[in-house]
Amino acid sequence: MKAISSSITKSLQQKSRCFCTDNSGAKEVEIISVFGMTGRKRMLPKAGVADMVNVVIKKGRPDVRKKVERAVIVRVKQAYRRANGLRVSFEDNAVVLVDEKGLPKASEIKGVVAKEVGERWPKIAGLASAVI
Repeated sequence: MKAISSSITKSLQQKSRCFCTDNSGAKEVEIISVFGMTGRKRMLPKAGVADMVNVVIKKGRPDVRKKVERAVIVRVKQAYRRANGLRVSFEDNAVVLVDEKGLPKASEIKGVVAKEVGERWPKIAGLASAVI
């Protein structure tokens, strides 16, 4: 994965529930693993903004429910620090479903996306309504 300029707080862990903020048909997802995460023995995997995670879809259309998909975290409630000293936090935890290469599966992303997501995943930032 490409490096980003901020010091990201890893605030979401395994079993965390997030909103799916695209038009793929999923409404709520649960994180089951984090890609590229190296941790210690018996420690739950943690993720922050712009990390790719493995999720299972818990709520949504019947044809997409109970499926395991990849997703990128685009918003988190926990404040994290940018390089210029600014602290950023959002009102909810949100993800966007992607394929193996990191390209979004949906054609529209609702709500804002963090600037760090645009640094690592430019296709997601291109579909977003706003980048903060």
